[in-house]
Amino acid sequence: MTGFPKETREFLQGIAAHNEKAWFEANRPLYEAGYVEPAKAFVAEIGPRLKAISSDVQFDPKVNGSIGRINRDIRFSKDKRPYKEHLAMWFWHGDKKGWDRPGFYVHIGVDAVFLGTGMYGFDREMLENFRQSVIHPRSGKALLAAVAEVKARGDYSIGEKTRKLLPRGFETDPDRAEYLLYEGLTAGTELPATAAAKADFADRCLEHFTNTWPMARWLIAEVME
Repeated sequence: MTGFPKETREFLQGIAAHNEKAWFEANRPLYEAGYVEPAKAFVAEIGPRLKAISSDVQFDPKVNGSIGRINRDIRFSKDKRPYKEHLAMWFWHGDKKGWDRPGFYVHIGVDAVFLGTGMYGFDREMLENFRQSVIHPRSGKALLAAVAEVKARGDYSIGEKTRKLLPRGFETDPDRAEYLLYEGLTAGTELPATAAAKADFADRCLEHFTNTWPMARWLIAEVME
């Protein structure tokens, strides 16, 4: 693959400026040329290569598979814009596609590209498992080692620290108490929007996912199992 074509940026800029059904319907050919087809090609290329990082990673080169739908779910949202203004692709672990397992995420927007590894948010059961793993001496130290390994490989941001106070009933050594403030765990990086158009975009994504895999591996071993 030679990177995402100019039509990708044209479509994303267009839908951001005209987030309405009339514009979308009038520009369906641009949607197909800039969103659907290049995303299918990207997933088909990078998916098998991700198997070298994690043999259990799953992918599906179609919309509503690894490729996020352009339509927004506005049923319970005050924001009634009908369309997303970015292209999202998800490569997950587990038999069933979902956000409830660690995975690899690619987000192409008008202003930037985001790459992420891990889980953005835990459900109640997984949050409990995560906290128990943080406070357990063996798995807690393994988490610190995984984060240190990721940070040693590049300038990655570690998220999802959402709490200000420690959850009641949980305490651990100071070096890992901070992670009790997290309700998800990701390692991410931001690239210029132009990165997606470069011929080496898939290689850059794979480099990021390789570098940040230790955190997803820890999640699978210590939180999911």
